[in-house]
Amino acid sequence: MCGCLDAARGTRDRVHSLLEAVLSVGRELDLEQALRSIVEAAAALVDAEYAALGVIGPDGRRLSAFHTVGVSEEQIAVIGPYPEGHGILGELIRHPEPLRLAKISEHPASYGFPAHHPPMNTFLGVPIRVRDQVFGNLYLTEKRGGAQFDEEDVSVTLTLAVAAGVAIDNARLYEESRLRERWLRANAEITHSLMSGSDRTEVLALIAERAGEITGSALAAVALPLQNTGSLAVEIAVGMDAEVHRGLVLPMDKSLMGLAFSGAAPVTSADVARDARISLEPPRFGGLGPAVAVPIGTGDAGPRGVVLLARKAGQPVFSARETEPLKAFAGQAAIAMELAERRQDAEEVAVLKDRDRIARDLHDLAIQRLFATGMTLQSTGRFIEHEEAAERVARAVDDLDETIKIIRSTIFGLRTRDGVGEAGLRARAVRVVGEAAPVLGFAPGVRMEGLLDTDVPREIADHVVPVLSEALTNIARHAHADRADVLLATDGREVRLSVTDNGVGITAGGRRSGLRNMAERAEQLGGRLELEKPETGGTRLVWRVPARKV
Repeated sequence: MCGCLDAARGTRDRVHSLLEAVLSVGRELDLEQALRSIVEAAAALVDAEYAALGVIGPDGRRLSAFHTVGVSEEQIAVIGPYPEGHGILGELIRHPEPLRLAKISEHPASYGFPAHHPPMNTFLGVPIRVRDQVFGNLYLTEKRGGAQFDEEDVSVTLTLAVAAGVAIDNARLYEESRLRERWLRANAEITHSLMSGSDRTEVLALIAERAGEITGSALAAVALPLQNTGSLAVEIAVGMDAEVHRGLVLPMDKSLMGLAFSGAAPVTSADVARDARISLEPPRFGGLGPAVAVPIGTGDAGPRGVVLLARKAGQPVFSARETEPLKAFAGQAAIAMELAERRQDAEEVAVLKDRDRIARDLHDLAIQRLFATGMTLQSTGRFIEHEEAAERVARAVDDLDETIKIIRSTIFGLRTRDGVGEAGLRARAVRVVGEAAPVLGFAPGVRMEGLLDTDVPREIADHVVPVLSEALTNIARHAHADRADVLLATDGREVRLSVTDNGVGITAGGRRSGLRNMAERAEQLGGRLELEKPETGGTRLVWRVPARKV
């Protein structure tokens, strides 16, 4: 009789514990905390020394996250990386049914344990389903007291797994609603920035910052196309190693941004630092892992640019649920660029109208009055008897005639739009590098900084382009290099061109005609040419001149 009462009390206590566990798990709205509560509740219910919850990744074959109980942080650090789903853990992924073992090592799928791993024998595993989809698995090992997991343990754990599925679903929904709210706030902030008249660069920087914050990205960047070059230039970069990315010129076919731009669709990478589709040069993704590139605008005119987001290595990959709001958010960037372009067009039209008005006033008022004054002086000169006075009046008439010519030339200049149809320095430089690539046998890395198309006048740009071409030609002929990097920058006061290679360096007694030409160009403009030897070997050529002709 006493045995029956003890059994009844034990069953009652276990049911009570199960209800407490279900309620505890159901109260959590934060997904990470909910997963932690599930593991802890499972370990307590079946009296297991160790417990873990493995989250199955998007590919359905590996674990993307692993939450443990019973193993200290120090032990985890010694053991090494979390398991990916081999051995017994993978058995549950392939066959999502309850699995109970008296000794793990005796199962055919046993994969063994890494060094320093605690010994484990007894095992109980059950799947967790969320809306009929397997979310992950509960793994329980080493029932205390040396006992075996029994059918009642399986039943209790399965019940907890059902409650866990509901809790995970609720936490996901809550997380999605909070995420949606953050995107809406960010969209409102960007719209306000647009309406307040912020320029394109400021708005794009704000878009990159907010996208990076919301998605938990370590790096956020925005690249725009360089006209008629088939390349993208990274205009904005914020976050981890941003200075390495800012100003880079990227090819369409060997960069994540280029693939997204040319395909007009998002492109994801599980590990951007080791993605075979992406060129390794220049090195720029150290410490980064999952990444996504989303085109800015995909209408009839095609993308206007690309947003890149990258997380630190080891963090979750970008899911489809994250990419969808990113596409809408990138649409905000397209609107920003559209408004900025329209605002710039309106300002240019206003300037042109003002120029026309000034030209018209000069022609209709100033020139006519000067001409009339000249005619009056010319006719008056006939009545002047004093020879010297007559000569002075004649010179004054000639001066008025020259003044009229100068004003007419000014009017013509006002009515001529500067630079129409001409390529900017950035595009010209990229074309030179592209033309040099077949001769070099590799594509040089290119970085551009500053307002090269607006702060560098045409006469300076006309020297920069042949100097860059000559520098790359010298590398192809003499350096025996397999890598070169080009930096073209201006701060508004100085233009600096730096070309670095990893070749044999400048040999003594070699021909110097090309270097002499580059040095003479620099001297003509009030600048100088410098040759340096980097610590890694090769040559660095630095050509710098004032941004305004002296």
